[in-house]
Amino acid sequence: MNCRAIAFDLDDTLLRDDLSVSDYTADTLREAARRGFLVIPCSGRARDSMLPIVRRIDCASCFVACNGSEVWSAEGELLHRSLLSHDTTQAIAAFGRRHGVYMQTYQGAHFYFTEEGRWADAYARSSMLTGRFTPDLESFLAAHDICKILMMGEVEHIAAMLAEGQPLFAGRASVTCSKPYFLEFNPPDSNKAHGLEVAGSLFGFTVEEVMAFGDSLNDLSMLQAAGRGVCVANARGDVRALVPHSCPSNQEDGVARYLRQTLLQDPGKETQP
Repeated sequence: MNCRAIAFDLDDTLLRDDLSVSDYTADTLREAARRGFLVIPCSGRARDSMLPIVRRIDCASCFVACNGSEVWSAEGELLHRSLLSHDTTQAIAAFGRRHGVYMQTYQGAHFYFTEEGRWADAYARSSMLTGRFTPDLESFLAAHDICKILMMGEVEHIAAMLAEGQPLFAGRASVTCSKPYFLEFNPPDSNKAHGLEVAGSLFGFTVEEVMAFGDSLNDLSMLQAAGRGVCVANARGDVRALVPHSCPSNQEDGVARYLRQTLLQDPGKETQP
């Protein structure tokens, strides 16, 4: 392929299980940038949750947040945003209330959540955002511009809600999962492939010139649209079945190892020292 850009998911793809970026991975991405490749993190995370990781790798050209709803400069300046309609956010909240699940949305460095307890506590630890208890989420949604709503629940419950929610919100919202216990709602035209298309229009590349890495359903659009989509070994089985290329797991610095072997053609550094 004629590759000009490298795009990658963060959680369970680039990040290790402890949410760190290894020195080997960071050095590999910086070497790719030095050789002229655009480096583009693409995550379901919000901007302020991504910025510490963008600064850690210190070579991003831009980054895609909230499953493609937003594109930001490497310095954190907004380049593009798509929004859910206010009618749709109310319908999504009603759907979550009917199913009795935890819900949250985002503004700046905060997430606003409906239930105190393990889901909010775990999200705060993993996202580096500060949570604010907001039991009347519907009023908050009505008063703000919203590009993502996240629900959390037991894996079987979320799987059933995904199957129900995708046809129910067709044309009004994109419904996907980044983890088996997450259910994510974004504007209908928003996915990671679309986010890369927007980034490409700004930075002068096409999605066919992207090598993309991911592990979950919210990565599938970019994995299938990219010139080469690559699954980490720990990816969901249903995603692996649809993507022809693979690399070692996130715990093994799979993204960096694959880049060393292919784009950088540096076989002496394919594995971590």
